[in-house]
Amino acid sequence: MISNSDRQARRALVEFGRRMYQSGYVASNDGNMSVRVREDEVWATPTGVSKGFMKEKDMVLLKLDGTVLSKGGAPSSEIKMHLRIYRENPEAMGVCHAHPLMSTSFAVAGIALDEPIYPEAMITLGVVPCVPYQTPGSFGVPDSVAPYAKSHCAVLLGNHGPVTWGQSLEEAWHRLEAVEHYAQILYNTRYGIGKANRLNQKQLGELELVRQKFGISVGPLPVVKDGDPEEEPR
Repeated sequence: MISNSDRQARRALVEFGRRMYQSGYVASNDGNMSVRVREDEVWATPTGVSKGFMKEKDMVLLKLDGTVLSKGGAPSSEIKMHLRIYRENPEAMGVCHAHPLMSTSFAVAGIALDEPIYPEAMITLGVVPCVPYQTPGSFGVPDSVAPYAKSHCAVLLGNHGPVTWGQSLEEAWHRLEAVEHYAQILYNTRYGIGKANRLNQKQLGELELVRQKFGISVGPLPVVKDGDPEEEPR
């Protein structure tokens, strides 16, 4: 059941846009977010406006087929990705896309976030795949994300940055924060310290039970094969 009102959606976009900007997850006018308010209607952030300085009147109301119903500004060219996620996943109510430094760096390198080293990331996100590069704003972007829209909660867009979604804009935002934190930990252990103790399959099974307890069913956990080292080499 969709409970977001139009006013609540616009307020949420302003609030989380401010958080996105203040967290340094975007530069200039980068990034975009959206909130579903009805089965086939979403409010989205406008293009060409800094996410830290948006106003409620700037937001754009669209149908899932891309028809603009009301606009304070023009919709982002990347709205096609948002609309595709909503069409593929009826439970998605909020989508966030930004360019946080570390997770975007992994996206540029084409490296998925899939190492079983950090329980919180395993519970909250599971595996975060990296999809191949597609021209920003093209239909290739939503086509690349679509296969993961129901089974995952986040992907890295190759050479571009992370996109996350959830049952509210707040949940999508929290997942964006979690993706960036996971990327920082992976970078520090892999390229800084040069060592990480990997969780084994039994430990991952225990984390799966924790996920079930909290009702988390998206973002599959990595599979550790027999004989895989439990410690990353230095």
